[in-house]
Amino acid sequence: MITSKKILVCVTGGIAVYKAVALVSKLTQAGAEVKVMMTPSAMEFVTPLSFQAMSRNDVYYDTFDEKNSQVIAHIDLADWADLVLVAPATANTIAKLANGIADNMVTTTLLATKADVWIAPAMNVHMYDHPAVKRNIEQLSKDGYSFIEPSEGFLACGYVGKGRLEEPEKIVQLVETHFSPKELPLKGKKVVVTAGPTREKLDPVRFLTNFSSGKMGYAMAEAASKLGAETILISGPVAIKAPQNVKLVNVESTEDMFLAVLNHFETASIVVKTAAVADYKAKEIHPQKMKKKEGEVTIALEKTTDILSELGKRKTSQILVGFAAETNDVVHYAKGKLKKKNADYIIANDVTEEGSGFGTETNAVTLVGKNDIDIHFPQTSKKELALQLFRMIIELEKDETL
Repeated sequence: MITSKKILVCVTGGIAVYKAVALVSKLTQAGAEVKVMMTPSAMEFVTPLSFQAMSRNDVYYDTFDEKNSQVIAHIDLADWADLVLVAPATANTIAKLANGIADNMVTTTLLATKADVWIAPAMNVHMYDHPAVKRNIEQLSKDGYSFIEPSEGFLACGYVGKGRLEEPEKIVQLVETHFSPKELPLKGKKVVVTAGPTREKLDPVRFLTNFSSGKMGYAMAEAASKLGAETILISGPVAIKAPQNVKLVNVESTEDMFLAVLNHFETASIVVKTAAVADYKAKEIHPQKMKKKEGEVTIALEKTTDILSELGKRKTSQILVGFAAETNDVVHYAKGKLKKKNADYIIANDVTEEGSGFGTETNAVTLVGKNDIDIHFPQTSKKELALQLFRMIIELEKDETL
Protein backbone atom coordinates (compact mmCIF):
# COMPACT_ATOMS: atom_id res chain seq x y z
CA MET A 1 0.00 0.00 0.00
CA ILE A 2 2.93 2.37 0.49
CA THR A 3 4.97 1.57 -2.60
CA SER A 4 6.47 4.81 -3.95
CA LYS A 5 4.90 6.89 -1.17
CA LYS A 6 7.21 9.67 -0.03
CA ILE A 7 7.72 9.59 3.72
CA LEU A 8 9.85 12.07 5.63
CA VAL A 9 10.97 10.72 9.01
CA CYS A 10 11.98 13.45 11.46
CA VAL A 11 14.13 12.05 14.27
CA THR A 12 14.56 13.98 17.51
CA GLY A 13 16.88 13.32 20.42
CA GLY A 14 16.06 10.44 22.72
CA ILE A 15 17.19 6.90 23.44
CA ALA A 16 14.33 5.63 21.23
CA VAL A 17 16.28 6.85 18.19
CA TYR A 18 17.53 3.30 17.75
CA LYS A 19 13.93 2.21 17.04
CA ALA A 20 13.68 4.94 14.40
CA VAL A 21 16.49 3.19 12.49
CA ALA A 22 14.35 0.03 12.42
CA LEU A 23 11.31 2.08 11.40
CA VAL A 24 13.14 3.58 8.42
CA SER A 25 14.36 0.13 7.43
CA LYS A 26 10.85 -1.37 7.55
CA LEU A 27 9.28 1.52 5.64
CA THR A 28 11.94 1.18 2.93
CA GLN A 29 11.41 -2.59 2.75
CA ALA A 30 7.67 -1.96 2.33
CA GLY A 31 8.39 0.06 -0.80
CA ALA A 32 8.24 3.62 0.48
CA GLU A 33 10.71 6.27 -0.55
CA VAL A 34 12.07 7.46 2.78
CA LYS A 35 14.14 10.51 3.63
CA VAL A 36 15.39 11.24 7.12
CA MET A 37 15.92 14.51 8.95
CA MET A 38 17.63 14.69 12.35
CA THR A 39 17.97 17.20 15.14
CA PRO A 40 21.46 17.80 16.58
CA SER A 41 20.40 15.94 19.76
CA ALA A 42 19.34 12.90 17.75
CA MET A 43 22.84 12.68 16.29
CA GLU A 44 24.21 12.25 19.81
CA PHE A 45 22.51 8.84 19.90
CA VAL A 46 22.84 7.57 16.30
CA THR A 47 24.93 8.86 13.42
CA PRO A 48 23.33 10.00 10.13
CA LEU A 49 25.20 7.21 8.38
CA SER A 50 22.92 4.59 9.96
CA PHE A 51 19.83 6.26 8.51
CA GLN A 52 21.55 6.80 5.18
CA ALA A 53 22.27 3.07 4.97
CA MET A 54 18.66 2.13 5.84
CA SER A 55 16.96 4.70 3.57
CA ARG A 56 19.52 4.78 0.76
CA ASN A 57 19.06 8.57 0.70
CA ASP A 58 20.97 11.55 2.01
CA VAL A 59 20.21 12.48 5.62
CA TYR A 60 19.39 16.09 6.47
CA TYR A 61 20.29 17.84 9.72
CA ASP A 62 21.65 21.31 8.93
CA THR A 63 19.28 24.01 7.70
CA PHE A 64 22.17 25.81 6.04
CA ASP A 65 23.68 22.78 4.31
CA GLU A 66 22.09 23.00 0.88
CA LYS A 67 22.90 19.78 -0.94
CA ASN A 68 21.25 21.04 -4.14
CA SER A 69 21.75 24.69 -5.04
CA GLN A 70 18.62 24.62 -7.20
CA VAL A 71 16.26 24.33 -4.19
CA ILE A 72 15.91 25.40 -0.55
CA ALA A 73 16.32 22.05 1.18
CA HIS A 74 13.81 22.33 4.02
CA ILE A 75 11.11 23.79 1.75
CA ASP A 76 11.80 21.20 -0.93
CA LEU A 77 11.47 18.38 1.62
CA ALA A 78 8.34 19.92 3.12
CA ASP A 79 6.74 19.95 -0.35
CA TRP A 80 8.12 16.51 -1.29
CA ALA A 81 6.55 14.48 1.50
CA ASP A 82 3.25 12.62 1.27
CA LEU A 83 3.48 11.99 5.03
CA VAL A 84 5.76 13.24 7.79
CA LEU A 85 6.54 11.05 10.81
CA VAL A 86 8.17 12.59 13.87
CA ALA A 87 9.59 9.54 15.62
CA PRO A 88 10.68 9.69 18.30
CA ALA A 89 9.19 13.04 19.29
CA THR A 90 10.64 14.52 22.46
CA ALA A 91 8.84 16.81 24.89
CA ASN A 92 11.18 19.57 23.71
CA THR A 93 10.26 19.24 20.02
CA ILE A 94 6.55 18.92 20.84
CA ALA A 95 6.77 22.15 22.86
CA LYS A 96 8.57 23.98 20.06
CA LEU A 97 6.08 22.88 17.45
CA ALA A 98 3.08 23.77 19.65
CA ASN A 99 4.45 27.29 20.00
CA GLY A 100 5.63 27.79 16.41
CA ILE A 101 9.35 27.77 17.23
CA ALA A 102 11.60 26.89 14.28
CA ASP A 103 15.19 26.75 15.55
CA ASN A 104 16.48 23.67 13.73
CA MET A 105 15.90 21.93 10.41
CA VAL A 106 13.20 19.60 11.78
CA THR A 107 11.03 22.28 13.35
CA THR A 108 11.54 24.62 10.39
CA THR A 109 10.40 21.92 7.96
CA LEU A 110 7.42 20.93 10.09
CA LEU A 111 6.13 24.51 10.01
CA ALA A 112 6.50 24.59 6.22
CA THR A 113 4.87 21.30 5.21
CA LYS A 114 1.27 20.86 4.07
CA ALA A 115 1.50 17.07 4.35
CA ASP A 116 -0.14 15.12 7.17
CA VAL A 117 2.15 15.09 10.20
CA TRP A 118 2.11 12.18 12.66
CA ILE A 119 3.86 12.65 15.98
CA ALA A 120 5.08 9.62 17.94
CA PRO A 121 6.09 10.76 21.45
CA ALA A 122 8.73 8.92 23.46
CA MET A 123 9.79 10.07 26.92
CA ASN A 124 9.76 9.33 30.64
CA VAL A 125 6.33 8.41 31.99
CA HIS A 126 6.23 11.46 34.29
CA MET A 127 7.28 13.78 31.47
CA TYR A 128 4.50 12.44 29.27
CA ASP A 129 2.01 13.09 32.07
CA HIS A 130 3.28 16.61 32.83
CA PRO A 131 0.60 19.31 32.42
CA ALA A 132 2.79 21.32 30.03
CA VAL A 133 3.36 18.33 27.75
CA LYS A 134 -0.34 17.41 27.84
CA ARG A 135 -1.23 21.01 27.06
CA ASN A 136 1.16 21.10 24.08
CA ILE A 137 -0.19 17.80 22.73
CA GLU A 138 -3.74 19.12 23.04
CA GLN A 139 -2.76 22.29 21.16
CA LEU A 140 -1.15 20.30 18.35
CA SER A 141 -4.23 18.08 18.13
CA LYS A 142 -6.34 21.21 17.69
CA ASP A 143 -3.91 22.38 15.01
CA GLY A 144 -4.55 19.21 13.02
CA TYR A 145 -1.57 17.04 13.93
CA SER A 146 -2.11 13.34 14.60
CA PHE A 147 -0.48 11.37 17.42
CA ILE A 148 0.73 7.81 17.63
CA GLU A 149 0.25 7.06 21.32
CA PRO A 150 3.31 5.68 23.12
CA SER A 151 3.02 2.17 24.49
CA GLU A 152 3.51 1.01 28.06
CA GLY A 153 6.49 -0.97 29.27
CA PHE A 154 10.00 -0.78 30.66
CA LEU A 155 11.63 2.57 29.91
CA ALA A 156 15.33 3.31 29.50
CA CYS A 157 15.25 5.47 32.66
CA GLY A 158 14.22 2.42 34.69
CA TYR A 159 10.57 3.32 35.12
CA VAL A 160 7.73 1.12 33.92
CA GLY A 161 4.82 2.97 32.33
CA LYS A 162 3.54 4.83 29.30
CA GLY A 163 6.26 6.49 27.26
CA ARG A 164 7.82 3.89 24.96
CA LEU A 165 7.94 4.78 21.28
CA GLU A 166 5.36 2.61 19.52
CA GLU A 167 6.95 -0.43 17.88
CA PRO A 168 8.14 0.14 14.27
CA GLU A 169 5.94 -2.73 13.01
CA LYS A 170 2.83 -1.06 14.42
CA ILE A 171 3.76 2.33 12.93
CA VAL A 172 4.29 0.77 9.51
CA GLN A 173 0.89 -0.91 9.82
CA LEU A 174 -0.71 2.46 10.60
CA VAL A 175 1.01 4.01 7.58
CA GLU A 176 -0.22 1.19 5.33
CA THR A 177 -3.76 1.69 6.59
CA HIS A 178 -3.47 5.44 5.99
CA PHE A 179 -2.53 4.91 2.35
CA SER A 180 -4.88 2.00 1.67
CA PRO A 181 -7.87 2.66 -0.60
CA LYS A 182 -10.44 4.42 1.56
CA GLU A 183 -13.85 2.86 2.01
CA LEU A 184 -16.49 5.56 1.71
CA PRO A 185 -19.67 3.88 2.98
CA LEU A 186 -21.45 7.23 3.33
CA LYS A 187 -20.64 8.48 -0.16
CA GLY A 188 -23.78 9.97 -1.70
CA LYS A 189 -25.39 10.38 1.74
CA LYS A 190 -26.14 13.61 3.58
CA VAL A 191 -25.35 13.73 7.30
CA VAL A 192 -26.50 16.53 9.58
CA VAL A 193 -24.74 16.92 12.93
CA THR A 194 -25.61 19.35 15.71
CA ALA A 195 -22.91 20.30 18.20
CA GLY A 196 -22.02 22.51 21.12
CA PRO A 197 -24.26 24.37 23.56
CA THR A 198 -27.07 26.78 22.82
CA ARG A 199 -27.55 30.15 24.49
CA GLU A 200 -30.87 31.54 25.69
CA LYS A 201 -30.82 35.27 26.30
CA LEU A 202 -31.92 36.80 29.59
CA ASP A 203 -30.94 40.37 28.68
CA PRO A 204 -28.33 42.00 26.36
CA VAL A 205 -25.42 40.74 28.50
CA ARG A 206 -26.61 37.48 30.12
CA PHE A 207 -27.76 34.12 28.91
CA LEU A 208 -28.47 30.54 29.99
CA THR A 209 -26.12 27.87 28.64
CA ASN A 210 -24.11 24.77 29.65
CA PHE A 211 -20.56 23.40 29.69
CA SER A 212 -20.61 21.65 26.29
CA SER A 213 -17.39 22.26 24.33
CA GLY A 214 -18.70 20.86 21.04
CA LYS A 215 -15.73 18.47 20.71
CA MET A 216 -17.79 15.29 20.37
CA GLY A 217 -20.12 16.84 17.81
CA TYR A 218 -17.24 18.20 15.76
CA ALA A 219 -15.60 14.75 15.88
CA MET A 220 -18.84 13.18 14.61
CA ALA A 221 -18.98 15.67 11.74
CA GLU A 222 -15.33 15.01 10.84
CA ALA A 223 -15.93 11.25 10.90
CA ALA A 224 -19.00 11.54 8.64
CA SER A 225 -17.00 13.57 6.15
CA LYS A 226 -14.09 11.11 6.19
CA LEU A 227 -16.56 8.30 5.45
CA GLY A 228 -17.72 10.13 2.33
CA ALA A 229 -20.84 11.98 3.45
CA GLU A 230 -21.92 15.47 2.50
CA THR A 231 -21.78 16.84 6.02
CA ILE A 232 -23.66 19.76 7.53
CA LEU A 233 -22.47 20.84 10.99
CA ILE A 234 -24.95 23.01 12.88
CA SER A 235 -23.09 24.44 15.84
CA GLY A 236 -23.79 26.55 18.85
CA PRO A 237 -21.06 28.93 20.12
CA VAL A 238 -17.78 27.03 20.58
CA ALA A 239 -14.06 27.83 20.44
CA ILE A 240 -12.93 25.15 17.96
CA LYS A 241 -12.51 25.16 14.19
CA ALA A 242 -14.82 23.27 11.88
CA PRO A 243 -13.33 20.14 10.26
CA GLN A 244 -12.27 20.28 6.62
CA ASN A 245 -14.87 19.52 3.94
CA VAL A 246 -17.72 20.19 6.37
CA LYS A 247 -20.31 22.93 5.87
CA LEU A 248 -20.62 24.92 9.10
CA VAL A 249 -23.88 26.62 10.10
CA ASN A 250 -23.49 28.82 13.19
CA VAL A 251 -26.50 29.26 15.48
CA GLU A 252 -27.08 30.60 18.97
CA SER A 253 -30.44 29.68 20.46
CA THR A 254 -32.28 26.35 20.56
CA GLU A 255 -34.88 27.73 18.18
CA ASP A 256 -32.15 28.83 15.76
CA MET A 257 -30.72 25.31 15.85
CA PHE A 258 -34.14 23.70 15.33
CA LEU A 259 -34.87 25.84 12.27
CA ALA A 260 -31.40 25.16 10.83
CA VAL A 261 -31.88 21.39 11.24
CA LEU A 262 -35.33 21.53 9.61
CA ASN A 263 -33.75 23.31 6.66
CA HIS A 264 -31.71 20.15 5.91
CA PHE A 265 -33.82 17.41 7.51
CA GLU A 266 -35.89 16.35 4.52
CA THR A 267 -32.82 15.56 2.37
CA ALA A 268 -30.73 14.04 5.18
CA SER A 269 -29.86 10.35 5.43
CA ILE A 270 -28.58 10.56 9.01
CA VAL A 271 -29.15 13.22 11.65
CA VAL A 272 -26.91 13.14 14.72
CA LYS A 273 -28.12 15.31 17.58
CA THR A 274 -24.94 15.79 19.59
CA ALA A 275 -25.66 19.34 20.74
CA ALA A 276 -26.38 19.99 24.42
CA VAL A 277 -29.31 22.33 23.86
CA ALA A 278 -30.83 24.42 26.63
CA ASP A 279 -34.03 22.84 27.96
CA TYR A 280 -35.43 26.14 29.19
CA LYS A 281 -35.47 29.79 28.14
CA ALA A 282 -36.62 32.98 29.81
CA LYS A 283 -40.29 33.77 29.35
CA GLU A 284 -39.29 37.39 29.02
CA ILE A 285 -36.06 38.72 27.51
CA HIS A 286 -35.27 42.07 29.10
CA PRO A 287 -34.40 44.74 26.51
CA GLN A 288 -31.98 46.40 28.95
CA LYS A 289 -29.47 44.96 31.38
CA MET A 290 -31.20 43.75 34.53
CA LYS A 291 -29.95 45.74 37.50
CA LYS A 292 -28.85 44.15 40.72
CA LYS A 293 -31.56 44.21 43.39
CA GLU A 294 -31.72 43.49 47.09
CA GLY A 295 -33.00 40.05 48.04
CA GLU A 296 -33.87 37.14 45.78
CA VAL A 297 -34.60 37.42 42.07
CA THR A 298 -36.93 35.05 40.29
CA ILE A 299 -36.66 34.44 36.55
CA ALA A 300 -39.64 32.75 34.94
CA LEU A 301 -38.64 30.01 32.50
CA GLU A 302 -40.45 28.07 29.83
CA LYS A 303 -39.47 24.97 27.87
CA THR A 304 -37.56 25.28 24.62
CA THR A 305 -38.37 23.17 21.57
CA ASP A 306 -37.38 19.52 22.10
CA ILE A 307 -35.49 19.18 18.83
CA LEU A 308 -34.92 15.41 18.99
CA SER A 309 -38.57 14.76 19.82
CA GLU A 310 -39.78 17.00 17.00
CA LEU A 311 -37.48 15.29 14.53
CA GLY A 312 -38.75 11.91 15.75
CA LYS A 313 -42.28 12.98 14.83
CA ARG A 314 -41.21 14.17 11.37
CA LYS A 315 -38.76 11.46 10.29
CA THR A 316 -39.50 9.29 7.28
CA SER A 317 -36.44 7.41 6.04
CA GLN A 318 -33.87 9.34 8.09
CA ILE A 319 -31.75 7.58 10.69
CA LEU A 320 -32.11 9.66 13.84
CA VAL A 321 -29.30 9.49 16.42
CA GLY A 322 -29.46 11.29 19.75
CA PHE A 323 -26.96 11.83 22.53
CA ALA A 324 -27.70 11.58 26.23
CA ALA A 325 -25.35 13.04 28.82
CA GLU A 326 -26.23 11.35 32.10
CA THR A 327 -24.86 11.18 35.64
CA ASN A 328 -26.40 7.86 36.73
CA ASP A 329 -28.35 4.88 35.34
CA VAL A 330 -26.97 5.77 31.93
CA VAL A 331 -28.34 2.84 29.89
CA HIS A 332 -31.74 2.93 31.62
CA TYR A 333 -32.29 6.60 30.80
CA ALA A 334 -30.91 6.17 27.27
CA LYS A 335 -33.39 3.38 26.50
CA GLY A 336 -36.23 5.51 27.84
CA LYS A 337 -35.15 8.42 25.69
CA LEU A 338 -34.88 6.16 22.64
CA LYS A 339 -38.52 5.18 22.89
CA LYS A 340 -39.88 8.55 23.98
CA LYS A 341 -38.15 10.51 21.22
CA ASN A 342 -38.75 7.91 18.47
CA ALA A 343 -35.02 7.86 17.72
CA ASP A 344 -33.17 4.99 16.06
CA TYR A 345 -30.14 5.18 18.33
CA ILE A 346 -29.12 6.97 21.50
CA ILE A 347 -25.45 7.40 22.37
CA ALA A 348 -25.18 7.81 26.13
CA ASN A 349 -22.27 8.70 28.36
CA ASP A 350 -21.72 9.27 32.05
CA VAL A 351 -20.38 12.83 32.26
CA THR A 352 -19.17 12.22 35.82
CA GLU A 353 -16.71 9.54 34.65
CA GLU A 354 -13.15 10.84 34.43
CA GLY A 355 -12.17 11.52 30.83
CA SER A 356 -15.77 11.34 29.59
CA GLY A 357 -17.30 14.68 30.52
CA PHE A 358 -17.63 18.02 28.79
CA GLY A 359 -14.44 19.52 27.39
CA THR A 360 -12.34 16.34 27.45
CA GLU A 361 -10.40 14.94 24.49
CA THR A 362 -11.69 11.42 25.23
CA ASN A 363 -15.03 9.77 25.80
CA ALA A 364 -16.64 6.43 26.68
CA VAL A 365 -20.21 5.76 25.57
CA THR A 366 -22.91 3.13 25.23
CA LEU A 367 -24.91 2.84 22.01
CA VAL A 368 -28.50 1.73 22.53
CA GLY A 369 -30.95 1.20 19.69
CA LYS A 370 -33.80 -0.71 18.20
CA ASN A 371 -33.88 -4.49 18.61
CA ASP A 372 -32.44 -4.12 22.13
CA ILE A 373 -29.02 -3.05 20.87
CA ASP A 374 -26.73 -2.21 23.80
CA ILE A 375 -23.06 -1.81 22.85
CA HIS A 376 -20.40 -0.26 25.09
CA PHE A 377 -17.45 1.63 23.58
CA PRO A 378 -14.53 1.99 26.03
CA GLN A 379 -12.73 5.27 26.53
CA THR A 380 -10.75 6.51 23.55
CA SER A 381 -10.21 9.79 21.72
CA LYS A 382 -13.40 11.47 20.57
CA LYS A 383 -12.22 11.41 16.95
CA GLU A 384 -11.58 7.67 17.01
CA LEU A 385 -14.80 7.05 18.92
CA ALA A 386 -16.80 8.99 16.33
CA LEU A 387 -15.47 6.77 13.53
CA GLN A 388 -16.26 3.63 15.57
CA LEU A 389 -19.82 4.82 16.20
CA PHE A 390 -20.52 5.62 12.56
CA ARG A 391 -19.06 2.32 11.39
CA MET A 392 -21.18 0.43 13.91
CA ILE A 393 -24.35 2.26 12.86
CA ILE A 394 -23.55 1.64 9.19
CA GLU A 395 -23.06 -2.05 9.95
CA LEU A 396 -26.33 -2.22 11.88
CA GLU A 397 -28.19 -0.47 9.05
CA LYS A 398 -26.62 -2.27 6.09
CA ASP A 399 -29.81 -4.28 5.46
CA GLU A 400 -32.04 -1.29 6.11
CA THR A 401 -31.80 2.24 4.73
CA LEU A 402 -28.02 2.56 4.23
